[in-house]
Amino acid sequence: MSVNLKEFEDKMNKTIENLQTEFTAIRAGRANPHILDKIRVDYYGTPSPLQTVANVSVSEGRTLVIQPWEVSLIKDIEKAILTSDLGITPNNDGKVIRLTFPELTTERRKELAKDIKKEGENAKVAIRNVRRDANESIKKQLKANEISEDEQSNLQDDVQKLTDKFIKKVDDAVEAKTNEVMTV
Repeated sequence: MSVNLKEFEDKMNKTIENLQTEFTAIRAGRANPHILDKIRVDYYGTPSPLQTVANVSVSEGRTLVIQPWEVSLIKDIEKAILTSDLGITPNNDGKVIRLTFPELTTERRKELAKDIKKEGENAKVAIRNVRRDANESIKKQLKANEISEDEQSNLQDDVQKLTDKFIKKVDDAVEAKTNEVMTV
């Protein structure tokens, strides 16, 4: 058999990893340094990840403290946070920036739960696209007489089992993140 299911499994794994990355950006009322992962700061003309130009630490559970390696960067970091979609106003004392995360309201928790579900649906679509690509690859091999119809059927069953396994992983991740957000 010349269809490599490992290749398609790797693509599905990347989808799960991407989903987990998206979930770290969804805040659940606690300070999590990972929500700053996508923020880029202009560092001498180069957009650089915030974590490479400052120390980020959690203080008192709901407060992130950002201490730049160079004090001159404080305005640039503040600007990057304000232009991001975090929805949190930074407090700057001239040496460090503090981000205080407010307690989540029930309404905000429900909005976040919807966002989580939407991210989960996007991941499922990506996994189904990988399944489609795998099945197309199998059909091409059947047409080229590289595999028999029995092998085609077995391979398509394997692809479906793989798809079901990863869809379940997405559902589990969505449920876990939703529970985390909805827990007061």
